[in-house]
Amino acid sequence: MIREIIAAQLPVGEKLRIVKNRIEGKDPDSGRIAIVSGIHGDEFEGQYVIYEMVRRLQEHPEYLHGSVDLYPALNPLGMDMAVRELPGLHMDMNRIFPGNENGTALEKVAAAIVGDIAGADLCLDIHASNIFVREIPQVRISEEFAERVLPYAQLMNVDMVWTNAAETVHEATLAHSLNLLGVPSFVVEMGVGTRISRHFGNQVTDGIFHLMKHIGMWSGELKGKIQQPVLSTDGEVEFIRSGSTGVFLPEIEHNHFVKKGDKLGEVIDPLRGEVLEEILAQRSGLVFTLREYPFVREGALLLRILTGIDHDE
Repeated sequence: MIREIIAAQLPVGEKLRIVKNRIEGKDPDSGRIAIVSGIHGDEFEGQYVIYEMVRRLQEHPEYLHGSVDLYPALNPLGMDMAVRELPGLHMDMNRIFPGNENGTALEKVAAAIVGDIAGADLCLDIHASNIFVREIPQVRISEEFAERVLPYAQLMNVDMVWTNAAETVHEATLAHSLNLLGVPSFVVEMGVGTRISRHFGNQVTDGIFHLMKHIGMWSGELKGKIQQPVLSTDGEVEFIRSGSTGVFLPEIEHNHFVKKGDKLGEVIDPLRGEVLEEILAQRSGLVFTLREYPFVREGALLLRILTGIDHDE
């Protein structure tokens, strides 16, 4: 059942219209989860996840207990133009929550979204990375809410759960605002901006159904083997940045373990045919972020490695 949440008039004559698809199963009031995407208009990975959720739920409604609310585009104008922010307004949609019913048009939109999700048993906010780096499927949570949210995150069939220090978390995000209201919420991050990976999308979708089965909202069979994620709290995240301006050529694979001293890649100067910098691993660990966009400036992020974790050869 497709419902309109709000249609806000914008100054340029556009309307910011937010819609959702509610799919109800047996005893629809027995539980509710919300799955949102498209807060950033250049992140498309969630589109496939929501499509696949709708397809599977409609294929076997007899296995659904409760209701699932699916919001594919919280920033539809940004998605139309494949830009992160709201076009023309230069505002990050994920920095205006929880909104204000008596505020600006955008604050009213944010308040309507929060109000519509409020009371849900769980909310998943699906993101992709930007166009510069590629991420393995991961859940990101704030340590402030980790005790409550981590048990859900570990059911999601992702490769990693990254717990962020409270002081590094933006308080005006949707997930943070919902957690403050008592709705357990977390961010799913995967892939790269303006692209869709079916492999990652299927992995996360399988994880959502696994979570739903665990909380009693799904009685159907699960697809494939559900994996346990590594936890960032078991190690330490190392950021590797370029020391030169040039073109980055990686020499390792994404989502693979590397050893201290391994060559991770090079930054080259095409004009002079020179290697400007060899990037070496300072510590062993899992490469969970890898540069996708080859052109780099000094200080640009190349990789993130989760170090200090056990790895069976």
